[in-house]
Amino acid sequence: MGDMVLTRLKSYLDAGSGWPRAPGDTVIYAVGDVHGRADLMDALTDRIRRDAERREAERRLLVFLGDYIDRGEDSRGVIDRLTDDPPDGFERVCLRGNHEEAFLAFLADSSGGPAWCRFGGLETLMSYGVLAPDAPAPRTAAEFEAVRLALSAALPQTHREFLETLPVRHEEGDYLFVHAGVRPGVPLDAQTERDLTWIRDAFLAHEEPFERFVVHGHTPSERPQIKPNRMGVDTGAYLTGRLTAAVLHADRRTTLST
Repeated sequence: MGDMVLTRLKSYLDAGSGWPRAPGDTVIYAVGDVHGRADLMDALTDRIRRDAERREAERRLLVFLGDYIDRGEDSRGVIDRLTDDPPDGFERVCLRGNHEEAFLAFLADSSGGPAWCRFGGLETLMSYGVLAPDAPAPRTAAEFEAVRLALSAALPQTHREFLETLPVRHEEGDYLFVHAGVRPGVPLDAQTERDLTWIRDAFLAHEEPFERFVVHGHTPSERPQIKPNRMGVDTGAYLTGRLTAAVLHADRRTTLST
């Protein structure tokens, strides 16, 4: 670490009770934005299984940080896996990302279709068989409404229930898990769902400690970001082929990537 990072880390530790810790005898794997890359999700799950086998931990927890859909080719396959049973010996928590919010908003009102399709929705529509790969994208309000109805009919009930019931935050030990981040200066209990799933610049620029150490996705970077007050694990899987998980065990923080 550089001197500046060490200085900020010391200020974080001075403000709290020591290094952030996972609870009890628990190892936590927090997985960044999958974005339709079911192949990378399978590969990372295998790595996580192997890593967990060598650890002395009674409890193994998988936390998925949101943005399971859009951009990659197999959004449906990702949701299929997340609605199936977790790997043997693991608990699993799945959080809501801004792309899941956009998906649900389109299911309720097709007027959001153009914006959703511009940032990855077309690939999700293809994965559910609503649009053929060589079909033109919808353009008019009537076309988007027809696509909305077709998606609603094609969406398995288990997928709908999964998406509609995703929480926006999860806490374990000294860690807070969210998709995007938190609003600086606002108590954690007063954070809005919008900020937890969409915030970016104000959160990323904040260098002081939060109430809990924040583990998040949402903002892609070439490598995982480990800062004194947060850890970002979105490594742009749909473009880079690198899907990353934070590994949190006792007071240690490492990563695994495909």
